[in-house]
Amino acid sequence: MTARNRVAFPLASAFALFATPLAAQDSAEPMQAEDLVTMPRLGSPSVAPDGSMAIYSVTTTDSETFERSGQMYLRSLANEDAAPIALDLEGSSASFAGDGLLYYMASDADGETMQVWRARVGANGAITGKRQVTDVARGVNGFKVANSGTRIAIWTDVARSCVELSCDDSVKSYLPGPGDARLYEGDGGFYRHWDSWETPGTYSRVFTADLVNGVAGSRFTPADGPLGAGGPQGDTPTMPFGGGEDIAWAPDGSALYFVAREGGANEPYSTNLDIWRSDLSGAAPINLTDANEALDAMPKPSPDGQYLAYVAMTRPGYESDRQVIMLRDLQSGVTTALTADFDRSFGSLAWTPDSRWLVATAQDVLDTPAYRIDPRSGSVEELDLMAGNEAHIGNVAPLADGNLLFTRDSIGAPAEMFLSSDWGQAEPLTQVASPTVGKFAPVAVERFSFPGANGDTVWGQITKLEGQTGRMPAILYVHGGPQGSFNDGWSSRWNPRVLASQGYAVISVDFHGSTGYGQAFTDSINRDWGGKPLEDLQLGLAAALERDSQIDGSRACAMGASYGGYMMNWIAGNWPDRFDCLVQHDGLFDMRSFYFTTEELWFPKWDFGGSYSENSELYERWNPVNHVDKWETPMLVVTGQKDFRVPYSQGLASFTALQERQIPSQLLVFPEENHWVLGAKNSLQWHNTVFSWLDRWLKPDE
Repeated sequence: MTARNRVAFPLASAFALFATPLAAQDSAEPMQAEDLVTMPRLGSPSVAPDGSMAIYSVTTTDSETFERSGQMYLRSLANEDAAPIALDLEGSSASFAGDGLLYYMASDADGETMQVWRARVGANGAITGKRQVTDVARGVNGFKVANSGTRIAIWTDVARSCVELSCDDSVKSYLPGPGDARLYEGDGGFYRHWDSWETPGTYSRVFTADLVNGVAGSRFTPADGPLGAGGPQGDTPTMPFGGGEDIAWAPDGSALYFVAREGGANEPYSTNLDIWRSDLSGAAPINLTDANEALDAMPKPSPDGQYLAYVAMTRPGYESDRQVIMLRDLQSGVTTALTADFDRSFGSLAWTPDSRWLVATAQDVLDTPAYRIDPRSGSVEELDLMAGNEAHIGNVAPLADGNLLFTRDSIGAPAEMFLSSDWGQAEPLTQVASPTVGKFAPVAVERFSFPGANGDTVWGQITKLEGQTGRMPAILYVHGGPQGSFNDGWSSRWNPRVLASQGYAVISVDFHGSTGYGQAFTDSINRDWGGKPLEDLQLGLAAALERDSQIDGSRACAMGASYGGYMMNWIAGNWPDRFDCLVQHDGLFDMRSFYFTTEELWFPKWDFGGSYSENSELYERWNPVNHVDKWETPMLVVTGQKDFRVPYSQGLASFTALQERQIPSQLLVFPEENHWVLGAKNSLQWHNTVFSWLDRWLKPDE
């Protein structure tokens, strides 16, 4: 495939898209950590059935208390000059149903549980007919309303043995007492996952109910059917990151499609997600994708009811396999791999209202553009929706007549909402964060490529303050995954713009194993964690320094999280004399102990060709702990105590190694954070600590 690689451009110029000039002045102050933490955040929009308006949320963070709150807004789609209207409506997860009403999550009257509510929203923002839809004693975690507005699906945590939501499942077998210790059986599968301890026998499950006069009664029917009848015994949505994309109503409301992975002893080793169809009777659902032992996800029925589109992988146990769009004829059952010949992995999927086109997004080099796909032929056309780079397109909602509503963010700016008419370049509809970002000194982002390992083309980006004079220290950013990318997108955590605003040149390299360059490139890191990727990072840093003489390569630090943290530990022993400092966040330190303490075991089994006992030689070949005798670079170690993916003991071990060798080091531990740092105050502390560490080694005289 030939990627559409555009020339680099200063991201400040993207602000010219907005009606209000946002060009930064010479006196503009660089962006700080507080600015990133308190930046307003746009939520996913929902479009009214007639396409006249969109509802979206904006999350703000108080600059003094750092408490976060949300506000819903209405934006007319018929009048591009219309101003957003703040709605007098408290809630979250708002979405329109086919009946034109807005459904959302909010507390019940007593403030004890989350329930589904609905209201009518006028074109002027007036709220009428507000009403509580559900009254479920255990609370509701999420919902989907059928297009007709006559049925609702909710999901909540309930024992698999329960066929009714009113079932008393308060007695937990894993808490036998008399103490508070948990007791787990060896054949139970996950005993902890991501950041939570498991409750054996209890899952996130979907139940459906009829809506009578807008209210769900007490009778809810389980979509997974009775226990032992042949339905799945697992979570829907899938844990820990599944959401509404795992659940879809048939257009006429006669059936529900949902995604589940079977629980039990094999769950930590399995990537086999399946799509099930429930006829709403309470009987066992039908597994539509039983023949595929790898992932099947994102069910999307066509509006005319003829097809079911979804994405599928082909290799069991591999979480980063290519996601191909599949098309199932719901009458004949014939299924076609629609994009089998298109070497990109699709991450979102939507139908146009007339069922004529599929619109999907996929990473491509450093962008995430949208594509128009013909369900009749499988032809794929990349859409050119933005002036300059596409950057990161998301939340695509096809409207009538070839119009598209979507969000777009980049390294330079957080997400805003855009509207494309007749598949053309889009106009902005919101200025949620743009006015704030426009007050700061702009950054410039340059894309570059170079011959990497095996002579393959490897891409990277350089982010630095625009117009800064003098030489600036270098920061080598290493992404996680490892099958991932530091692409042209905004991040509230690892944000190149806020780091560059401290006076550094941020260099990111999409080494072998990165996504967006074809599946073979992604696969190439398999069983080679410390090989080609390290070579790419070495060559990429050299290429960036040769390309930009303003970057001072004699003052350089490297930083990364997860696999990027692994690479910091690997660099410490295999490139020990290159950097002035390292920042290692949630990094793998000892591959042997990691294997036996992580939870999703399919991941190391695939990337290292088996379990530790099956292929210990390869684990030890790429094991950072085996090179501790060469460590000499000062390192900041960051870890979260609720991180079960890379348990915090990995960070403690690396810090012990640093102390033992009397290498300057710091340890930053977050008791309530998982693999990520999400809390506002914790995020601020993370940034302040990291910036102070970098300044200590790269700006010692300031």
